[in-house]
Amino acid sequence: MRRDVLRTLAYGSLLFAFASITEAGPVDLNGNALPGSDDGKAVKLDNSKDKELPPVAKSWCETPPEWEVRIGLPGWLSGISGDVGVKGVVADETFSFDQLLTHLTHVPLVLSFDTRYQRWEFFGDGMFMVLGDEVSLPGLLFTNAHLSLTSGLGEAFVGYRLINCTRASLSLFAGFRYTYLGGELNIFDNGDARLAILRQLLGLPKKLEFSDDTSWVDPVIGARGKIGIWKAISLYAEIDGGGFNVNSNSAYSIHRQGQTIVRTPVESSDWSYQVQGGLEVQLTRSIWTQMGWRYLKYDYHESGFTYEPALSGPFIQAGINF
Repeated sequence: MRRDVLRTLAYGSLLFAFASITEAGPVDLNGNALPGSDDGKAVKLDNSKDKELPPVAKSWCETPPEWEVRIGLPGWLSGISGDVGVKGVVADETFSFDQLLTHLTHVPLVLSFDTRYQRWEFFGDGMFMVLGDEVSLPGLLFTNAHLSLTSGLGEAFVGYRLINCTRASLSLFAGFRYTYLGGELNIFDNGDARLAILRQLLGLPKKLEFSDDTSWVDPVIGARGKIGIWKAISLYAEIDGGGFNVNSNSAYSIHRQGQTIVRTPVESSDWSYQVQGGLEVQLTRSIWTQMGWRYLKYDYHESGFTYEPALSGPFIQAGINF
């Protein structure tokens, strides 16, 4: 009888403990009660694989690819205004860019390149053209002449990007500008007695045709930049200056003094500067174009050469990048 009572009490204790655990809710490994699902404190875990993560804000400056190479064919419809001289005989050449094609005697040769590795840039361009024009020489003789001018331009620079982003860039650069100038002048004989003096000063014993050429290299420093304004459209700009009188030495000019023609020394100089800018459009992933304005000014007096034109006009370029 006593054994049955003890057994009944033991079973009752077990049932009471089980009921207490069920009512109290989950417990941890130490037997401490955990918050239940109906007390407002439960934390529900969402293990759904389809749950969308919040969008990550993009940086304003995304780094472009490590390498970029661009090759272009520039078209610069520049007008020319200023003095050009060979062997001290100077003529004022002025015609607008829409008249340029009528003075070209050969098809211009042009090319540009632009290579970037990380923040370092290597770029440049070149142009070669020949112009011909009838000029007057009232300052020397009351006669006319035919001037043929051959000019070549080559630039190469090394730059470093201070800002290197896909939508914005700013670079400082340094390099050189090579300029070639050749001239041929044919003076028409109108019987002026001073033609003999002019031939003697030019070193031409019996003819009124002469030609000469020269070339020089100017150190150049500058800056350029680009900023995206809408989708594939960007604004670009570039400015540089060079020469710094590196090639200046001595210069002279031939001019009329009273009733005769004399040769006098003039101040030698070697300066140049350039400004350009406009729109750039990335037409496809690998084809781009630029449309803008380019201005280049020379101030060069050396030996018998005078070259101080301003070349200014619309600039159009198309190319590929990869």
